[in-house]
Amino acid sequence: MWAAYIVFSARTGRRFPQADGLALAMAFGAVLSLPFGIVEAGDRLLVPSTIGLGLVVALMSSVLPYTLELLALRRLPAPTFAILMSLEPAIAATAGFLVLSQALSPTDALAIALVIGASMGAVRTQARRRDEKV
Repeated sequence: MWAAYIVFSARTGRRFPQADGLALAMAFGAVLSLPFGIVEAGDRLLVPSTIGLGLVVALMSSVLPYTLELLALRRLPAPTFAILMSLEPAIAATAGFLVLSQALSPTDALAIALVIGASMGAVRTQARRRDEKV
């Protein structure tokens, strides 16, 4: 699914100027998930503090990171971007350790290392195949 995300994000970035595609995708996702929120929370969704907190969470957890990723995809080759994306779990684990005092189990650390290694291996294998065809 990461590969599909990278490919579709790159296409969206090329097809729509600036962050228009991202804005459309976010609006579509919000409309799609709204009925589930209404069923679960009802009119509590209309409390001003809930709306404000929801906007802050949306900006910090989705809009800002996805905008930065979209900009990076326009400037970086897909293989480089894929490796950088595979570092996200390690960055999140480091933030969890520093900010929340969360510790990684050996299994968690191994899983993160395997994801990064697999991404690097896939990119290197793809580069070798491309070089062999030339």
